Amino acid sequence: MNWITSKLNLRLLVLLGTLQLVCSLYEDQIGKFDWRQHYVGKVKYGAFDPSSSDRIIVATQSNVLAAISSKTSEILWRQVLEKSPRGDVKLLYVPSQGNGVQSTGSRYNKAFDVITVTGVSPALVRGWNSNTGALEWEWSLLPTSPEKAESAEWFITDNILYHVIPVWASHIEVTEYIATSGQQGKQATTRLEAPWIAEGNCVLTAPYFACVKGEQILAMDLVSDSDQIITKNLEKGMLNPPRRLFGDQAIIQDNRIYWVTSDRTVQLNPEDAVLVDDSIIEGERVLLLASVNRAQNTLKVSATKLMDNTRYAAIDFTSDYPETLGTPNIMSVRCKSSSSSSGQLACRLLISSADGALTLVQSGKVKWIREEALADVETADFLDLTLSDAEGAIEEELNNKNEDNALEWDVFGALQRRITSQISHVKNLVLHVLGLGPAPSKAQKAGLVRDDFGLHKMLIVVTSSGKMFGIDNISGKQHWVRYLPEITSFGNGQNMKLLVQRTSRFYPLAAQCVILGRDKRTKNGIIYQFNPITGQPVNGGIIQLPYKIQQITLLHETGPDFLKGLLILDEKNEAHVLPESSAKYANNVYIFSADRETTTIRGYFIEFLSGKLSTIPMWTVNLGGAGKGQKIIAIEGKNPIEHVHSQGRVLADRSVMYKYINPNLVAVATHGPDNIHKYILNIHLLDVVSGSIVFSMSHKRVRPPLHMVHSENWLVYSYYNDKVRRTEISSLELYEGKTQTNSTAWSSLDAPPLPLVERQTYILPVAVASMKETITEKGITNKHVLIGLSTGAIAEMSWALLDPRRPVTSPEKAREEGIIPYMPELPMPHEIIINYNQTIANMKGIYTAPSGLESSCLVFAHGLDIFVTRVAPSKTFDLLKEDFDYFLITVVLVLLSSTSYIVKLFASRKAVKQAWK
Repeated sequence: MNWITSKLNLRLLVLLGTLQLVCSLYEDQIGKFDWRQHYVGKVKYGAFDPSSSDRIIVATQSNVLAAISSKTSEILWRQVLEKSPRGDVKLLYVPSQGNGVQSTGSRYNKAFDVITVTGVSPALVRGWNSNTGALEWEWSLLPTSPEKAESAEWFITDNILYHVIPVWASHIEVTEYIATSGQQGKQATTRLEAPWIAEGNCVLTAPYFACVKGEQILAMDLVSDSDQIITKNLEKGMLNPPRRLFGDQAIIQDNRIYWVTSDRTVQLNPEDAVLVDDSIIEGERVLLLASVNRAQNTLKVSATKLMDNTRYAAIDFTSDYPETLGTPNIMSVRCKSSSSSSGQLACRLLISSADGALTLVQSGKVKWIREEALADVETADFLDLTLSDAEGAIEEELNNKNEDNALEWDVFGALQRRITSQISHVKNLVLHVLGLGPAPSKAQKAGLVRDDFGLHKMLIVVTSSGKMFGIDNISGKQHWVRYLPEITSFGNGQNMKLLVQRTSRFYPLAAQCVILGRDKRTKNGIIYQFNPITGQPVNGGIIQLPYKIQQITLLHETGPDFLKGLLILDEKNEAHVLPESSAKYANNVYIFSADRETTTIRGYFIEFLSGKLSTIPMWTVNLGGAGKGQKIIAIEGKNPIEHVHSQGRVLADRSVMYKYINPNLVAVATHGPDNIHKYILNIHLLDVVSGSIVFSMSHKRVRPPLHMVHSENWLVYSYYNDKVRRTEISSLELYEGKTQTNSTAWSSLDAPPLPLVERQTYILPVAVASMKETITEKGITNKHVLIGLSTGAIAEMSWALLDPRRPVTSPEKAREEGIIPYMPELPMPHEIIINYNQTIANMKGIYTAPSGLESSCLVFAHGLDIFVTRVAPSKTFDLLKEDFDYFLITVVLVLLSSTSYIVKLFASRKAVKQAWK
């Protein structure tokens, strides 16, 4: 029996060893060409965990509950909640020490239940283990009047959860629940008469509900049995809506803070941050005040006792506050007695700033900063880096043209210049070895120089809060950060725009980019010009426009400085060009604008005559029809840097089917209700120069989300089929036919006949979060479609699987062309997932860019996390593999060369001997 047992154990060990070998396949590639960074989003609520000295509990606007290490700023655990509005965090309750809800069945002795309330209808109340982030318990509440529950508020006192529903201009409904079980408390729903409450003028400052009415603040204690209304007088002119402090019975009105239980006020500046805390001094409440000095980039923190309104000298320090941080908001504080005899307290302040960053200030110093703005990326792009110092010197030598010296253009001048440059290079080399050479440039020191294969680039990222980042796409390091507090998105689903006016290829001219958005104050257009490599502003940086931006594009022609101008169409359909010196290049330019609500698209012709730009309306197309409820939900054009390598497709009979490659073609999707089919999705291919509709297609009982990819002569889009309840992907391919109208140039005004359209639909087993096509520098590499899935994976789908010409049967012609027979289900093998187990939570978008290698494409995906990698759709045909055996090939070449030389000698001797016979 022992022998049998030992034999079974031996077989089990062999099996486990085999499994381990299988699991370690390609393990050496993990993290070599890609990286991922985790984020939680802009913090909405935050508190120090009383059960641990190294844990901060936060709830964010991205619907995330997480624990962050106060020592390293790393995420200890993270729970991604449901999407909005169901996952909106309405309440985060982190109990104080000794007043917590002990976790049931936990292995940890000091774990408490962190309580959250999310959503409205239904509202989900959950308890989380503070150590592990595991869900301990949950109960839901479905309100009887969902329309009233939209303005509901929550707070917890003594483990009793209070649900507060204000009915404006009437009363307040308060319901008590036992937090852990959801059972109603001793009292049922209490109705408190309050005809003075008005929407937009009231806040809940637990346990008080306070409102501004006229020149007074009226407040009611929701926990007390008394219905007494507390009244405070306001100064004249202070009628703006109030805002509340986190978890305290105080509200801020303009630049003064008012306590509901006291007549005392404290003067505040608009950017001051305040927090009332009762854990610093036992039995007394302390007001923390943090003010920012922008001139010196410092943060001044002081404290005031609320009992007697006196200064609390134990908390009084100044800390550095970087200029890249926005207006601060103190989320939580934890203090302990200092080891020194100065009487000061050592405090930790958790600050969430307006730019989205989360900062921990400890003992008067910034301990760490988490750039949580990267959890909400709006646009991004890859930029080529500058040349190295040595390459720059060579480039300057080649560009050095002295027109005054005629000898420089002849052979002797070129020889003299070459000898002089070589002597200079040798001199610099000797000085560099001796340590006496010229200092390297800043880009050279930072490693921001172009590599041989163009794989090393600068990733420019713009977030919704107006924060910009320059990130190294190889290491993920943030080389520079800029914050623009006055810029925001255009609204109506339109993100800010990032345009590249000049790349770094025009040495010694520096690269230049622009960010376009809307001014938060005036709602007019705003432009920020900057150097993408250093992040420094160009020509002052900010340009305030006196008009609103309706449409914008880059001009194709450049001046002597190789800078592309900006053509802007304002809300009055008037054209503007920045800089104004580029206005002459805006002549004979076509531009279009679209109204999402009315589904009306208009085309304009820009003309430059007599030093003035004029806009001429050319055509108008209404895609939805008046009163039909259709709205434009997506507009997708082609990538302006795309190159089409092959103009046709070779068929089985060796004939060529020419592609319908129209650079002015735009895909427009409209969606709206229908009396018969519930919803209808319409896809239109529109030529935005002539205004002609090339192709239209309708899908019945289909609803968003819709994602489209438009490239070359094909269109791929995904949607949700409500009839069969699944995600589907449709593909279109357009061909001119077997004869090409014009092989040299395309003209939309003299376009060929309508194209032949091939179309097909496929089933995808997973919901789609984003789609993007791969792109390379010359367009030789095969096109693949990157599909971001709701699971956080990115699938690299070959075009052969999405090809609309896949036949239902398997004819001989299709086999000769290499077309796969049609199957409705698209396969999802693990090999096509380019981010393997590096999933991206709440994926929002994918950006691609070409590299210097024709075979490789750079990829940036963002959501709650950001992920950077590179893909090779046609494999690395222009690059040797990493395991290439250089030694073996060298030995083989040497042996072949030596053998051929020896054989040549023997052959020559044999020929001589035969000649003498």
